[in-house]
Amino acid sequence: MPRQKRHRFVHREPPISVYKPAGIPLKELDEILITLDEYEAIRLADFKGMNQREACSVMHISQPTFHRILASARHKIAKGIVEGHALRIEGGRYILADGSGGFQCTGCGTRLDMQKDDGRPCPNCGSKRIRWQRWNRP
Repeated sequence: MPRQKRHRFVHREPPISVYKPAGIPLKELDEILITLDEYEAIRLADFKGMNQREACSVMHISQPTFHRILASARHKIAKGIVEGHALRIEGGRYILADGSGGFQCTGCGTRLDMQKDDGRPCPNCGSKRIRWQRWNRP
């Protein structure tokens, strides 16, 4: 059984979440999902020009993991451009740099101080419906 993926640190969510070919309605296009950690890898390596060692340090992941994420993101973007698909940026296991996110019980809304969802129930209501949520900083 593989171990659970760790959260990757992401500077911020992208200002635009969908890119598509011009002139074709989105409902007529196939979509390719790019996770926020893949977006962050592209931002750091290709936009900011960081080398892999610097970028993996920023994201708090190993260099081989950064390389795999970056390769996956580049492949998805190339496929979207070549085949004319829409690119949607969302999801993944990430922590925003400003700390505005974490685990939360979807049953009662309690924010939980956890590093990973290890199957424990919510201490407040006993629900096992624990999800990663984005929230505004208090």
